[in-house]
Amino acid sequence: MIVLHARPSPGFRAAVEAIFGTGAVTHVDEGEPLDAVAGDIRVLLHVLTPVTAEFIASAPKLKLVQKLGVGVNTIALDSARQHRVAVCNMPGTNSQAVAEMALSLMLAVLRRTCFFDGRTREGKGWSADPSELDSVGEIGGRTVGLVGFGNSAQRLAPVLAALGAKVIYASRSNHVAPYERWQLDRLLADADVVSLHMPLTDETRGSINPLAMKRGSVLINTARGELVDERSLAEALRSGFLRGAGLDVFSQEPLPRAHPMLALPNVVLAPHIAWLTPETLSRSLVVAHHNCLRLSAGEPLLHQVI
Repeated sequence: MIVLHARPSPGFRAAVEAIFGTGAVTHVDEGEPLDAVAGDIRVLLHVLTPVTAEFIASAPKLKLVQKLGVGVNTIALDSARQHRVAVCNMPGTNSQAVAEMALSLMLAVLRRTCFFDGRTREGKGWSADPSELDSVGEIGGRTVGLVGFGNSAQRLAPVLAALGAKVIYASRSNHVAPYERWQLDRLLADADVVSLHMPLTDETRGSINPLAMKRGSVLINTARGELVDERSLAEALRSGFLRGAGLDVFSQEPLPRAHPMLALPNVVLAPHIAWLTPETLSRSLVVAHHNCLRLSAGEPLLHQVI
């Protein structure tokens, strides 16, 4: 049995049927447990709901956890290894969507799109205090620091450069690219815009301290919420130390109603959808289908993590 644990849109369901075949995939809503089907699952198509050690132990037929995306921090990797369950991801399939979302968040924060949209809908767009325009800005002429330089960052960098930004990056390794590689602490201290593009690991968890950033700068996060000290971020935004932030990911998802980010006017928020486009999903399902065929044929799997 192949199970998709998600809440697919009608278009996503249609793509699953088109790529895998009618009835080949069982759908379980992401808010529901997998207990009822755990005993029969051979392949789990995993999106965001954590794949726990308890679930893996309860699924004796499970052979493959196929992440529809890149980050595998939501999968109990040690348990998968112990039970000889393969784990695969698909680097590159969502890079275009994430790069575009990061760019859109940068523009929305710098141009205060949400603020002016709300005022215009209320009929107040032409009556805002002129001082409000002092807090908008352009990407051109600013230094944009990319933390992590994988597929999404590499797609984004030349676009930013074409808009007139100075692009720098911080990465564990050097890349052949026309951009300067800086140490993370220097990048945080000097960049006007910081955009996060690295995976969540024990090493990177909490590694971004907003109070170590340049005063008046902008933070963009389309990677993982736990990379950032969110309490410090809220304080930096509330106090005006940071100009603003564009956030697609959070340490707790969905955000609770009392979360401080919801009350901050200089933050643009999205519900972890940077990767989520029909184009990304189609590319992802093709890779997942190939791995299912490879599993059945006993062939090496694509992008195997474990």
